Amino acid sequence: MMRVATADEVALMLDWAAEEGWNPGLEDAAAFRAADPEGFFVALRDGAPVAAISVVAHSDSFAFLGLYLCRPDWRGKGVGYALWQHALAHAGGRTVGLDGVAAQQANYARSGFVLTGATTRMEGAAQRPAALPLRAALPEDLPALAALDADANGVTRPRFLSAWLEAAETRRTVLLDGPAGPAGFATARLCRTGCKVGPVIAPDLEAALALADAAAAALSAPHYIVDVPAPQQAFRAALEARGFAATFETARMYRGTPPVATTQLFGVATLELG
Repeated sequence: MMRVATADEVALMLDWAAEEGWNPGLEDAAAFRAADPEGFFVALRDGAPVAAISVVAHSDSFAFLGLYLCRPDWRGKGVGYALWQHALAHAGGRTVGLDGVAAQQANYARSGFVLTGATTRMEGAAQRPAALPLRAALPEDLPALAALDADANGVTRPRFLSAWLEAAETRRTVLLDGPAGPAGFATARLCRTGCKVGPVIAPDLEAALALADAAAAALSAPHYIVDVPAPQQAFRAALEARGFAATFETARMYRGTPPVATTQLFGVATLELG
């Protein structure tokens, strides 16, 4: 049996992800589900979930696939792939993106996904933010931040951002003010281990570094993790010069027409929802 996951099962999916070493955020479950409550799926055997996946419809034209998980004793039995096909139907005619492990690229390609780039996880120590006009994001900033996110990613995802950018005990967003309003922002969240920063959207490299540092500082995190898209090699090099190390890499793939993004995306929000 396959069906839409309950709120408790979405939380269980993230527990499974933690077991796989994916290190989800402490308060990811509610924010993820808010993006598309119908976009999380489980396969059941004897009434218990044995596989899971998300295909979150961010808009009428774009969805993102993630959290593709199967319990070890059910792997190789076709359960996961059946759920994959079931969940992809939720996307309809939307373009679907994913960040997948390199070893699975061929499997994803068989479902129509095409490699377009990569995302590299960088981990290292925070520094004191540069002296730029940075401040905590406020609820009234959401429309401006959503517009920045749409330009940087090439897609709109209003439900996800509304939840993701809302301040929580373990999640903070910092923005950079410009002459015409917010010019960039970064969100930090505490995870099962350490702190992740994403998205990082900025007008230039200096601002990206300052925003990432300031977001981590908002949670008193001495170290942080940021997932850097392939086009931002200067950002990666700047992080490496600070002592950051690459610890993980995923393949960015799309089924359908890839979105057209700007150069302002320095850090991906989350590998699970894009």
